[in-house]
Amino acid sequence: MSHTHAHDHGLAGRGTSALALTLVLIGGYTIVEVVGGLLTESLALLADAGHMLADVVAIALALFAGWLARKPATLQRSFGYRRAEILAALANGVALVAISIWIFVEAGRRLSDPPHVLGGWMLAIAAVGLGINLAAAAILRQHGGNLNVQAAFRHVLADTLGSVGTVAAAIVIVTTGWRYADPLVGAAIGLLVLASSSTILRDSLRILLEEAPAGIDAAEVGRRMAAAEGVVEVHDLHIWTITSGFPALSAHVLVRRGDDCHARRRELEALLVDEFGLEHTTLQVDHLGEHTGLQITPLPRERG
Repeated sequence: MSHTHAHDHGLAGRGTSALALTLVLIGGYTIVEVVGGLLTESLALLADAGHMLADVVAIALALFAGWLARKPATLQRSFGYRRAEILAALANGVALVAISIWIFVEAGRRLSDPPHVLGGWMLAIAAVGLGINLAAAAILRQHGGNLNVQAAFRHVLADTLGSVGTVAAAIVIVTTGWRYADPLVGAAIGLLVLASSSTILRDSLRILLEEAPAGIDAAEVGRRMAAAEGVVEVHDLHIWTITSGFPALSAHVLVRRGDDCHARRRELEALLVDEFGLEHTTLQVDHLGEHTGLQITPLPRERG
């Protein structure tokens, strides 16, 4: 039986610094935007704050995952605490659904009777938010080699669109006084929040249900393994994800009598890494026709 372990899944030092700085910038501004939205009565600002909250949680999860990845595994927790990231992501997705529902309900109420929004203050707060998002994007772009940083960069770009919409709504209110711009833009940002939640829920549930990782065809993996030199049969094939970016595979492989089991195992491991990027594998390789089951002999009964 063979175990090949994935390479370091922690965050690189520079990537961690970029994520931490971005978290401080966006997290601090999210609080400002919530307060500003309440004071100006702007739904667009509050909705954008909800979308930025998704970014804050996503970046915090990336940092949390890096911290957990450094905690040592134990006999009871052979994969450490890696799955905790997925549980947190699932909770985040559910919270985002609740936020988007509130935005839609509030947008419907305000469309029937739009409040007087303080357009000038709304414009100032939204403009600052747009600048912060652009600054965060510039920071993350300098460290784009890390997968966690790349994901955070995409989050920030999406949030920048929300800030642009909020700025546009504020300009319309200031220049024309058309109050419907605020709830309409708020509802549009609510759609962005809902889209973010659906992606998070889909990915976290896929991992918790131990589906094959996205982009990996389990049937094709099985066919390629079975077609390898010397392999007669592959069964009990399982491909799943421990946590984001950490796929794993286990399988029972039968090879021809007289073949070198260890050599065939090493060849299969190389194939799985080169063609499918599967680095953490557990392969049990036996010769065809060998009895591999465990025989359990019952203990003799004690005499009374």
